[in-house]
Amino acid sequence: MSNAPYVPLIEMVNISKSYTMAREKTTVLHEVSLKVAHGDFLAIVGPSGSGKSTLMNIIGCLDLPSVGSYKLEGLEVTGQSDNKLTEMRNKKIGFIFQGYHLLPKLTALENCELPLIYRGLPGKERKRRAMEALERVGLGDRMHHRQNELSGGQQQRVAIARALATNPPMLLADEPTGALDSKTGMEVLSMMEELNQAGQTIVLITHDMEVAKRARRTVIIRDGVLTERERRDSDEAYAGAQDGSEKRLVQQA
Repeated sequence: MSNAPYVPLIEMVNISKSYTMAREKTTVLHEVSLKVAHGDFLAIVGPSGSGKSTLMNIIGCLDLPSVGSYKLEGLEVTGQSDNKLTEMRNKKIGFIFQGYHLLPKLTALENCELPLIYRGLPGKERKRRAMEALERVGLGDRMHHRQNELSGGQQQRVAIARALATNPPMLLADEPTGALDSKTGMEVLSMMEELNQAGQTIVLITHDMEVAKRARRTVIIRDGVLTERERRDSDEAYAGAQDGSEKRLVQQA
């Protein structure tokens, strides 16, 4: 049995983010603390202007906090160079976007190979891993289809497969159902649940509590402050958070 200490995938301690415009300082995140364990499925939910996009950018190593500590798999992110942040993004995070971000002239398989090209993998290995990722999301029979030959739900599945192809410790999904109809959105969420049940860590950013309910854990962000929402059958906790009545988030593995 290993005596190595437990290291969470994400560990944030008292993260704040401020911007200065026209000599006026605006703080958009206020002392955010958050832990995400390997294998978790966390939803971060909040309205427009709540700070969730800023928090997502910091989690995704696209931005740095002004104050506080952010460790990703035990490695301190704060203070890293742009080159190091790019390396961390490429190795540790698979991004899923609302708008899919597929290249229309490429097939589904070729789109999934793109991040592996950036990794410098040889052609046969790239193709094998891209094919496996497409099989995982149920698109083994659509590998050679281009974007205009795929439905919206299928395009989002290709985007998820592309994120999975690099075997990242974490999938970071920004409003992944936002461009889909309700039925297709629920199908994509069901697939993400299956991926999580197989061990994939997922952090989901959304404004929709119905989407957030599919996660194992939910945190709510409002006015740059994070609160924890226990899983319930009703939305009373969300309504309470909008009134500022929920407890401040404390560390949770």
